Amino acid sequence: MDVPKYDGNIHPDEYGYLISRFYKLPTGIDTYEKLRKALKEDISFTVFKNTNKKMLQLLKYVPESRSGNTSTFISRFRKLCYNAEINDIEEQKEYLYKSLPMNHIDYISFEFYKKMENVDSINKLIKEFEVFAIYLSELIVNESVVALKHVATGKYLSSIENLCYKTGSKTQLVFVESPEPGPNSLWKINFNDKELATYAGTSIGLQHIKSNKFLGICYEGYQGNFIYGLYGYYKSPLTKQTWVWEKHTEVSCGGDENKWNFKHSKLESHQGFLKSNDIINLNIKKKYDSNGDSTSDRQVEFLRSHDIQFTIRGDTFQEVCCHNEILGVNDEWCIELIKQYNLTLDQIC
Repeated sequence: MDVPKYDGNIHPDEYGYLISRFYKLPTGIDTYEKLRKALKEDISFTVFKNTNKKMLQLLKYVPESRSGNTSTFISRFRKLCYNAEINDIEEQKEYLYKSLPMNHIDYISFEFYKKMENVDSINKLIKEFEVFAIYLSELIVNESVVALKHVATGKYLSSIENLCYKTGSKTQLVFVESPEPGPNSLWKINFNDKELATYAGTSIGLQHIKSNKFLGICYEGYQGNFIYGLYGYYKSPLTKQTWVWEKHTEVSCGGDENKWNFKHSKLESHQGFLKSNDIINLNIKKKYDSNGDSTSDRQVEFLRSHDIQFTIRGDTFQEVCCHNEILGVNDEWCIELIKQYNLTLDQIC
């Protein structure tokens, strides 16, 4: 059987292995090492290596959440490194780094190099990359769809389109319901001009998917009578029924103040990016003080739900409100990533 001609579409080592199994060595070459050396000196092998390097430069990692396959990507990456004879671990790191989605590469480059710092073998590199890929899949990207679970009760922050409070602002009501996220408990998260949210002062907006309205609070203006009163915000349904002046603030969909800040509920100085399953406290800084003035020294209130219920149209709802009291378990929310913002292939590349 004639030995197949080497055409430069396979690595010489693989070609030599196939020859050794099924064919005799060509005339004039008495060892497989000589065959391997001769093939590597051929111009076709230079073209083969350069081609695989170009393919490696164009290789992009697409996570499972965007219909990618990490296992297939790793297999492809290793094969291209082998074909291009790229064996230096630092060079391999660079190619892996450049394969990451470029839309938020500036934000995650530090995290990538921190995880890869002590990697000194291809096996360790692949292992750490897999861990990093999981980390990427948990990041909450701008305009992703999320759900907020009230930790104390296990119920989800919800709203129903066009179902409004009968008192207060009479805007679309907000409550917690159901131990499973559903259509009424899905929110699009917005970071303005940022791709990722950090624990260092990023403000967020939460837009209800079904109604397109933002979670917020409403300013009422002057509250009281001619003799005594203050400027303030609409009060939540249940606390409005009491005679205590310091009442909880109503939370609604459609509130004119809707920029929220967040902090980790357990770690006061926590740094890094907002991720799925983080347990957070959400707060909002009121625009106006009790004199009706807009100043920098304004009250901050935290989002809370508690086992207090109110009724609208015969249906019972668990109240959600804002307060400026001591934080507790009723103020903890677990943010869950339902769907990362779907980038197009052009955006990824």
